[in-house]
Amino acid sequence: MLILLIFNNCASQIGPNLIDDEFETTVKEKLSYYLYYPDDYDKDSNTEFPILLFLHGGGESGQSLGETKKSGPPKLIVDGKKFPFLILIPQNPYPKKWWNTRAVKQLLDSVVSDNRVDKNRVYLTGLSRGGGAAWEMAVQYPDTFAAMAVVCGMTPLPYASWINKKMPMWVFHGAEDKSIPVEESETMVAKLKQMGYDVRFTKYENVGHNAWTRAYATDELYDWFMEQRLNN
Repeated sequence: MLILLIFNNCASQIGPNLIDDEFETTVKEKLSYYLYYPDDYDKDSNTEFPILLFLHGGGESGQSLGETKKSGPPKLIVDGKKFPFLILIPQNPYPKKWWNTRAVKQLLDSVVSDNRVDKNRVYLTGLSRGGGAAWEMAVQYPDTFAAMAVVCGMTPLPYASWINKKMPMWVFHGAEDKSIPVEESETMVAKLKQMGYDVRFTKYENVGHNAWTRAYATDELYDWFMEQRLNN
């Protein structure tokens, strides 16, 4: 009897005990970036311009900022192409880490606030790892972007319904992609279309992971961006 009583007393003392508490986190990120201005930005101080946020791939992460000029709109700018909107080109500082999308959003908000940007014409695009981050930002910030183009990016299929249904999308992928299989985009596009989203899909036959060269050379893409406005 004495042994049983001691056991019962001990058992009652080591039961679960939940303690309420709080901890405030502080996360800082240093993002280097380029900001492109169209030629006529300074001609009329009353005009607001669209802006395109471009997220590069993993190969341009964590090195000098100049690495971002190797592909996508930054490369086209270096080659002499003119765009009718601002282009924000941040660099992911970590070679092996995912984009810090919260930090990118803070940078975007700051650039939009400090420049003559039409807040109803904020566009989003990314390739490879940056394409996956673009999908993520579309999910996290559904009321920010007027249109999005994703090139060979990993897709968050379970979160398809969280994307703004009024935001047009254009997806590009190479049929022979060995790094991120084309099925990633095919499945996501099929899901989105089934749910009534406005989404276009361009699949390049006999093209591997480097679908971005052809995708960003498509002039129609930039005309398509310019036609879109946020309509929440």
